[in-house]
Amino acid sequence: MLKDYILELVDGAIQDAIKENKLGNMTADDKYNLSPETPKNEEFGDFAVNVSSFARFAKLPPAVIAQNIAEYIKCNDMDVNTVAGFINFKLGKSFLETIIADILNEKEEFGKNNYGNGQKVILEYVSANPTGPFHIGHGRWAAMGSALANLLAFSGYDVFQEFYINDAGNQIKNLGKSLHIRVLQELGHKIDFPSDEVERKNYYPGDYLIPIAKLFIDEKPTEANALTEELSPEQLKMLSDFAKAKMLQLQKDLLNGFNTHFDNFYSETELHKSGKVEKCVNLLKEKGLLYEKEDALWFKSSEYGDDQDRVIRKSDGSNTYLTADIAYHHDKIQRGFDKLINIWGADHHGYVARIRASIEALGDNPDKLEVLLGQLVNLVVKGEQVRMGKRKNMVTLEDLINEVGVDATRYWMILRSIDTTLDFDIELAKSNTDENPVFYVQYAHARACSIFRNAVNERVNIETKETQPALFNKDELEKLIMDADLALLWNGADEKACASMKKLILKLEDYKSVILSAAKYRAPYMICKYLQELSGAFHQFYTFTRVITDDRTVTVSRLALVRSVSTVIRSALNILAVNAPERM
Repeated sequence: MLKDYILELVDGAIQDAIKENKLGNMTADDKYNLSPETPKNEEFGDFAVNVSSFARFAKLPPAVIAQNIAEYIKCNDMDVNTVAGFINFKLGKSFLETIIADILNEKEEFGKNNYGNGQKVILEYVSANPTGPFHIGHGRWAAMGSALANLLAFSGYDVFQEFYINDAGNQIKNLGKSLHIRVLQELGHKIDFPSDEVERKNYYPGDYLIPIAKLFIDEKPTEANALTEELSPEQLKMLSDFAKAKMLQLQKDLLNGFNTHFDNFYSETELHKSGKVEKCVNLLKEKGLLYEKEDALWFKSSEYGDDQDRVIRKSDGSNTYLTADIAYHHDKIQRGFDKLINIWGADHHGYVARIRASIEALGDNPDKLEVLLGQLVNLVVKGEQVRMGKRKNMVTLEDLINEVGVDATRYWMILRSIDTTLDFDIELAKSNTDENPVFYVQYAHARACSIFRNAVNERVNIETKETQPALFNKDELEKLIMDADLALLWNGADEKACASMKKLILKLEDYKSVILSAAKYRAPYMICKYLQELSGAFHQFYTFTRVITDDRTVTVSRLALVRSVSTVIRSALNILAVNAPERM
């Protein structure tokens, strides 16, 4: 990366300046951190390094420190100047041309890094109950999680994506009871869900079970016709299993259509059946970390950073939710994963310390666990927030996707940092305007593709209306681009065109540092922000710069720049699992 190269130049100059006693009391042993940044005033340069902090070592004014370091910076085709405590760098054209050449050669490998160094990561997200449709919050976790998985893989991690199915406990029995009512209704029985609010909470009265009831009747007519209002335990299990399987399949189908693909669906029920839950309880007991109080079994989680001890087995002998979660996370580590990353809703913030405590108590490093806590999504229609809780208001993920499409839904869900509330403007997400972030980016890619079509298709002379042959043969153009003389980019370009090209190329170079930062901070939204900026720079370039000119060699060099833009936009959208259309 150019920023790394600049840091190497500065570091070398600092050591030389120290040897020549140009930095006062500063020594080679003094520790410092420097980071290139973009100057607010473009006239100063393309990058700047602030060395003002050295004043505490050198006992010299920052301006003097910057000047004395700059004296020892030796580089070709780069202007170096100082302003106050800043060392500024203005790149020559050869650096800019190298950036384009790198993209053309590396293609969609451009921007990849090895930050993860092959660490095995298990990324768990969505992990919903198979008792109803996904709500829009699940959609945010699905988009964020799958984009993060792609980002981490692009940054050198070995990523495994897992969906933890919360299919144990009374909720599945309640699902079976609810399907029972829907089946009887479909068969003509006069039966309904309880009207009492307290009792009604033990059912799932949503209309989404009606299609599943019809499937049950079609696939199991004998069992359906044998149902009465009184359920036997065997019938309840049959209905529960059927409803769970159908709901889970609907969830999987929706996820696949949403470009969210898991490597494994891990069943909580199977976790219990495997004996791993009981094994973890026994391990904690052997370590002396369990005790009985009020007929319940407690885990001494407060000894490992939790704010209080936690019940893992209730007085009635049943396990709490925490018990299975302890076993599940222990199992992740036992499967050989170096890093456990979970995406949970913000309402689970108090749960993090409990799981960390259990990991440490069982002899592992609690820092292996990372939890990203996601905030809510607000749906906005015509400037007003939609009230939740009514299906007609599109509170389900499926409704939202049907309304605005997969690409817009994914992009908008990733648009903001996961720890901030997201206002999802439905009308804006559907619009074909520059104010719609996903349209703005996709249109930039489509525009780049359009430029290439114009280069290889017949043209019509605006003045004579005569058809003219294509400037290039498509196959010929690909070879010409790879062999382009990029020094010709600037030929015949006025000041505004040159400035727009330089800004665009420097923004392309930023892609590498954006990917690295996004992976480091688990922040896919940084890619969205970058794409907006890159698209803006490209649209500005298109306004000021003529790509297809009367000079074939100049045209080829500028088409090489356009190809670099489309490559980077496509690469970034691929990470977000959003399409890069060639026509719009």
